[in-house]
Formats: sequence, C-alpha cells, structure tokens
Amino acid sequence: MRRRLYFTVPDTASAQQMVNDLLLARIDEGHIHVLARDGIPLDGLHEASILQKSDVIHGMESGLVIGGIAGILAGIVGILFPPAGVDLRLVTILVTALAGAAFGAWVSSMIASSVPNSRLKTYEKAIEQGRILMMVDVPSGRVDDIRKLIASRHPEASSGNMEPTIPAFP
Repeated sequence: MRRRLYFTVPDTASAQQMVNDLLLARIDEGHIHVLARDGIPLDGLHEASILQKSDVIHGMESGLVIGGIAGILAGIVGILFPPAGVDLRLVTILVTALAGAAFGAWVSSMIASSVPNSRLKTYEKAIEQGRILMMVDVPSGRVDDIRKLIASRHPEASSGNMEPTIPAFP
C-alpha cells in the first residue's frame, strides 16, 4: 500500500533537485507528480494527470451510487406499472440498476473532470503564488524516511498533508 505525501517548493529547480533525491531514494518517477500554476514551465518533471488535478474519481463514485439508486427505482416503477402488453420480470430491476449506475458514473465523471480536486484545496493559494506542489506516492513503511530525507535535504520545501491511502490507478 502507498501513501501520498504533499510538498510545496518555491521553483522548478528545487522541484527537479527533489525529484533527483527521491529517485536516489528509490522512489520511481511514476510515483512523483507535479502541479503548478499555468505558465510555469515544468521542464522534464512528471506533471499531474487529470485524475490527480480534478475530482473525477469522487464524481464517478457519486454518480455510480446515485445512478444505481435511480435505476432501481425506475425498475420498480416499471414492474409496478408495466407498459401495455409487456411482461416485466424482477431481472428488470437489475438491468435498470446497472444501466443507471453506468450512466450516472459516466455523466458525473464528465462533469467532475472540470472541477478542481477538493483534496488540493489547501494548496491553491501556494500554487497561485507560483509555488510548485509535489505529490509523492511512497510505500507506507517508508513515509517517515522520505519525510526526513526531504526535511534534511530541502529546507525550502513545505511539508503538507498525507493521504492515508491512494487509489491504485491515478
């Protein structure tokens, strides 16, 4: 299991040096993500993906639940008040629940892709001031080691929160 650590650094050079130190500490480059204000060049740094910048995952989860519930209700209504000449069975509820869940997840993820990630709200001010946010996914047993490494090698870095777990795919 991995945990996501957040750090803010003042500039690209500092971020690049921190990436180098993390690589030497055997943190894979794919587990180091950088987010900066528009217009700040991230020369060679691994920029955060849309899944990390937006609330897509949260939106998809919400849409899945709401769409599933709406599908179940639609299936129940369809069974209680069937269209003329159609014999609907209980499997209708399952089919409408799955269809509603899929549609809800798709629609809400499209909407949520334009909403900034709510977990990054505490870093918005620093990013707007030109600082660079670094998200580092580390094995849970190495959290303290990596924090000590960053504190000793990068006094300019501000340590932030730590997520208890991170999603497997972003």
